[in-house]
Amino acid sequence: MDEEPVTIKLTHDEAFVLSHWLHEVLMESDKLSAIVPDRAVWSGIYRISGTLETTLAEIFMPDYDSRLDQARQRLLDATSGGEEEEQSGSASGAPSGDDISG
Repeated sequence: MDEEPVTIKLTHDEAFVLSHWLHEVLMESDKLSAIVPDRAVWSGIYRISGTLETTLAEIFMPDYDSRLDQARQRLLDATSGGEEEEQSGSASGAPSGDDISG
């Protein structure tokens, strides 16, 4: 088995929004088993979530909600779909930015 780590690069906004979503799925509900029935996948999900939580200062800031809203809006604007993209749940664009190596 190859144990060489894989590097995932995200923009700061992508990392922030993903961190929020993962927190909701992992900590605020029992959604993970419904979304990802294959428990072998959970290890990677938990590692990504933990790496994001230890990397992002925003999660401890008092204006977390407004920062999250702004990051979401920038991502939606970047996909040039704005609200249409949010409603359809699709997103595109090449990620680049923060290295969240695990």
